[in-house]
Amino acid sequence: MAKQHTIYKSKEGKQKLLSYYDNYLKTLEVDFEKVFVETRFGKTHVLVTGPKEGKPLFILQGGNCINPMTLSWFSSLLKEYRVYSPDTIGHPGYSSEKRLSASDDSYAMWIVDLMNHFQVEKAAFAGPSYGGGIILRLATYFPDRISCSILYAPAGIILGSKVEMIKKILVPLLLYRGSGSNKHLQNIADCMSDYTMKDIDAEIIGEIFQSTKLEQEMPKLTTIQELHDYKAPTMVIGGKKDIFFPGEKLIQTAGKLIPTLAACHLYDMGHFTSEETLKMINDQMKSFLQTYYN
Repeated sequence: MAKQHTIYKSKEGKQKLLSYYDNYLKTLEVDFEKVFVETRFGKTHVLVTGPKEGKPLFILQGGNCINPMTLSWFSSLLKEYRVYSPDTIGHPGYSSEKRLSASDDSYAMWIVDLMNHFQVEKAAFAGPSYGGGIILRLATYFPDRISCSILYAPAGIILGSKVEMIKKILVPLLLYRGSGSNKHLQNIADCMSDYTMKDIDAEIIGEIFQSTKLEQEMPKLTTIQELHDYKAPTMVIGGKKDIFFPGEKLIQTAGKLIPTLAACHLYDMGHFTSEETLKMINDQMKSFLQTYYN
């Protein structure tokens, strides 16, 4: 019998992360339906909430993370829209553990399968980091399925200094895996969030570092030619101190890349941010959707 592919290093680690997932979901204080959808790439677990008559909004999770954690960054949108938030295939969560390429049309077709299942022809999209990169894959291959989009510190536009990432993320990560010392984990958390990461988020990220085989490939950098047919109004949010996708360069490049860039917001934050800044970002997102999601 062929050995089943898994992104987890042990059954215990997987169970621990799914327990974190379930407990984090409760903190959102929103009732979710949990729907499993068969796609051409495997079974996908989707969190569904909001009024059934609400306009559809797909929220895509960050990479190497758990869905409820990044879903919490969009808390103000969960009760007004009909929200569909899938656990990304090949990342921690309840979906299939099969890894997809973020350089071709795989993730775009995966999203289309989900939209077709829920009978959604066109929707708004929001996604941080890796999730933003997936939205750009959809914009490349199926631009007509997007009404408008919010790209929150997204992958797929620029990439920060590899030297800095090795020094401030990879080396402490290897030291943490080797020693289990919280000092190294805290160094990573501080770098990723400019010293604002919640203890529970750092704890979960530490468990992901220890218990999973991390996805190491970022979504490919999008080209101007790929977005030639993309017409949806788009908002880009960047962090000046984001080690992965530095905000000033991100906003500058997005202005040249995205023909329908309708709003840009640059915050004094890292890849993760504080609750106070999140409130401001949520206000900007709500305003954007009210203006452009017709």
